[in-house]
Amino acid sequence: MIENIQFTYRDGKHDAGNVTVYALSTCGHCKRALNFLDSNSVKYRFVYVDLLPSDEKNKLKDYLVQKSNMYVAFPFLVIDDNTFFTGFIEEEWRRMLKLE
Repeated sequence: MIENIQFTYRDGKHDAGNVTVYALSTCGHCKRALNFLDSNSVKYRFVYVDLLPSDEKNKLKDYLVQKSNMYVAFPFLVIDDNTFFTGFIEEEWRRMLKLE
């Protein structure tokens, strides 16, 4: 399902695994999260979910709910396809991405 999504890739010196952020283009928390990753030179990919076609957006949300067994809110962080986190709490992201 997600293989058809056009992600934006950001290169960085810190490789914390396969880091994916699902974000909204109008979300302040999402922008802070992406800025946090950039400022810490984390290698990741992201997509603005609200800019996807409606059917693709709904399929993606269903996929994320099924995969994570969590309510999907944004930003939605996925690490190595097995660690999921909703929202941006800098301390939690720092811990999960092993930036400490």
